[in-house]
Amino acid sequence: AHPGIFLTNEAGKSDHQPAGRCVDFPVSVVLPAGGTGERTGLQTPKQFCSFLGRPLISYTIQAFEVSWIQSVVVVVAKENTDLMIDIIQRFQHGKVRVVAGGSTRHRSICNGVLALGEEGEDEGRSAAADRPKVVIIHDAVRPFVEEDFLYKIAMAAKEQGAAGAIRPLVSTVIATTSEGYLDHSLERAKYRASEMPQGFTYDVICQAYQRCSESDFEFGTECLHLALQYCGTNAKLVEGPPTLWKVTYKRDLAAAESIVKSLSRSACVITGASTGAVTLADALQKAELDVIPDLTGDNARYLLKEWNFIQLSVHLSSTDEPSVSGRAAEPAAIMDLASAAKLRNILLYGIQLHQSK
Repeated sequence: AHPGIFLTNEAGKSDHQPAGRCVDFPVSVVLPAGGTGERTGLQTPKQFCSFLGRPLISYTIQAFEVSWIQSVVVVVAKENTDLMIDIIQRFQHGKVRVVAGGSTRHRSICNGVLALGEEGEDEGRSAAADRPKVVIIHDAVRPFVEEDFLYKIAMAAKEQGAAGAIRPLVSTVIATTSEGYLDHSLERAKYRASEMPQGFTYDVICQAYQRCSESDFEFGTECLHLALQYCGTNAKLVEGPPTLWKVTYKRDLAAAESIVKSLSRSACVITGASTGAVTLADALQKAELDVIPDLTGDNARYLLKEWNFIQLSVHLSSTDEPSVSGRAAEPAAIMDLASAAKLRNILLYGIQLHQSK
């Protein structure tokens, strides 16, 4: 086979670090996921609602499975702890810890930050040695955050002490009187919507929660405000992409499902070194499909890790030509992949083509 056709070594890798960028300090994530989902009108909190066989929060966690993030703390209501642990195990999310939340958003985030400060104590190490330099806080119901933007937030937080995503206001903001009449409106061009993710140095966010008032804990929602008021840290604001939107209403779940379908990556597995296999692989690569030569070892793990849907599996063999691996592909390898994919609710289509002279 032509050496440029098949992705052998690269197929087994999962190196998500942006090219030319280096994160040389520890970064951890806190995902508050204790909401009740009242606005969706559903009995199940929206972060646990499933589409395409997978709960929303699992998609969000997957967005943080990048090489330079050392740990993720998911903060849930106490009664949902077992459910969250089951999701982590079922979808094989690594580096994730579950923590019980508090009665309000700020109390839950604070619990997550404190948990990061305790990491390493169970193994007898100093907690201070394992504390992250930067903590990224993100909503569990914003599943489409991209690594490039996480990188921008992490770097800005390290340099400034705090950083947050902003987006232009879509609607004009008005103030009303107690009787329900218009008081005044704000000039929209001067204001921005505060979004997630937000990033802080560990010391800043920890001190902010240590110093804030009970009123802040009970009624506040803005972490950047706490950093400014109690630590004097003026956050760097970073213009965010449209993909930072939040799943709030029932209709948003349908929109999220549609986006996941559009973002799903396709892979074609080809075994066999016949001329037909090489020709097919070349054509599929031109169609922007990732072509993988076999289902052994790291290749299978790579598919299960990186793809929501594996759309096509093709086996081409020839009686007079050896396969890429030197032997004919064993049907057992395909069956093993299919079984593993089924456990993770990944849809696998298998098409086996036999080529003779």
